[in-house]
Amino acid sequence: MVLQILYITLLTIVANFVGTLSGFGLGTIMTPVMLLFLPFGQAIFLICIIHWFHNIWKILLFKKGINWGLFFYFGIPGIIFSYLGASLVQEGSAILRAMFGGFLIMYVLFLFIRPTFSIPSNWKSALLGGAVSGFSAGIFGIRGATKSAFLTAYNLPRASYLVTVGAISFLIDTTRLLTYYFSEGIRLEQTLTWGLLIFIPASFLGAKIGQYFVNFIPQRYFRSLVALFLLILGVRLLLFPF
Repeated sequence: MVLQILYITLLTIVANFVGTLSGFGLGTIMTPVMLLFLPFGQAIFLICIIHWFHNIWKILLFKKGINWGLFFYFGIPGIIFSYLGASLVQEGSAILRAMFGGFLIMYVLFLFIRPTFSIPSNWKSALLGGAVSGFSAGIFGIRGATKSAFLTAYNLPRASYLVTVGAISFLIDTTRLLTYYFSEGIRLEQTLTWGLLIFIPASFLGAKIGQYFVNFIPQRYFRSLVALFLLILGVRLLLFPF
């Protein structure tokens, strides 16, 4: 059990580091590893708790520059459509995840071919982005990549991008966390509950390291960095959708 706590702690640091650099990816990294030694319900519940704190760290570390318009226009439809997407999940959802991976690859290639492309910065685009990202969260189990795919098109300053993504994720993860706890009745084993005393500081450490590296990335390269993470995730989903 001590080794399990150590593995989760190291995984938490790495996932929070990557999630801070890209604005997404924490759940994508942690979920397949955690499912190797934890029941599904406990794995997603624990990851959701860590992800919830990860969002808080991003808000605190990049607190200046939140785009409140995008926060509300993305967040509200994101919550609604995440429930709609979750209700459609079936056994063949792995095929949909692979298709989603292909979509991300094509999207990134399009961004490199058309680097000046941008979605119109209006409330209609934000509502559409929130709905699509929320729906993908429910049906694919991944929301950060879709949200980032839309938000990168707004070409926000890196600090504004990261804190806005964190705030939107905080809104959705709070809803998920309450649903798991009160509706599904999911609980952690006592050892994992005590382990949160280590996992939560570890998540801050990973986020803080990520912030340090983000500060050395020029703004003109930041969009390309996020696109690279999207490409890696797209290839992973296309080849290993389960």
